[in-house]
Amino acid sequence: MNDTQEFSLVASAGPLVWPLLVLGALAVVFFIERLHYLHRGQIRAAEFLEGIKNSLRQSRLVEALTVCEEAPGPVPRVVKAILLRATGSEERMRSAAAEAALLEVPALERRVGALAAIAKLAPLLGLAGTVFALLRAFLAMRAHGHYATADAFAGDVAAALAVTAMGLVLAALAHLAHHFLCDRVRSLLHDIEWSAQHLIQFVLHELPAGDTAAAPATAAATRTPDTGHQTPPKPTAASSASTASTPSTDAAATPSAPTR
Repeated sequence: MNDTQEFSLVASAGPLVWPLLVLGALAVVFFIERLHYLHRGQIRAAEFLEGIKNSLRQSRLVEALTVCEEAPGPVPRVVKAILLRATGSEERMRSAAAEAALLEVPALERRVGALAAIAKLAPLLGLAGTVFALLRAFLAMRAHGHYATADAFAGDVAAALAVTAMGLVLAALAHLAHHFLCDRVRSLLHDIEWSAQHLIQFVLHELPAGDTAAAPATAAATRTPDTGHQTPPKPTAASSASTASTPSTDAAATPSAPTR
């Protein structure tokens, strides 16, 4: 009973409990950091894209680019890459979207694989601790010979079970954290793909029609108003000369009065 009360997981589980504690601390840090990063990058893609479309309908491309720069997350950055190629062909816009998405994927998946590695490594360390603890228990039994009692190796058996349980619990929690973060990453990737597809379709099929309808109004607003009066042509040198010679011709044609 005394041994059971004095049992401590960290002190009695063997030396491999310390690597498990370090892995557990790293898993907590990675999970909190990734959760904060992915939560900050998660925006309402539908509402954001609708605001971008409204700016484009009003021919305010600079405002749309400013909104993309100020908004957090990978979706605005991919949308900005498409807007910068909005005057090009569909292939150029899709290529820009793909390049921007390729730059965002590593940032989204950073340290998520570390949680998967911790989930796989923790049971192995627990199993190794169990093996070492059982080895100590068998050595204690051999040292006591035929008179060995349960008290001689009960502590080592308890340590073996404790380090195994610790490794399994850590692995289960790391698996849950990894699965949760993978779902968040998949959700962001879906938002990126959906936003890129809808924006490209909007630019190709809706935006040109609006620009074509607005073109005549813009041309009419910038054209010089027609007053209906014609500007008389400027006199040339030939016309000035002909005008100057007209009175002399008339005077020569007029008969002079007879002299008496």
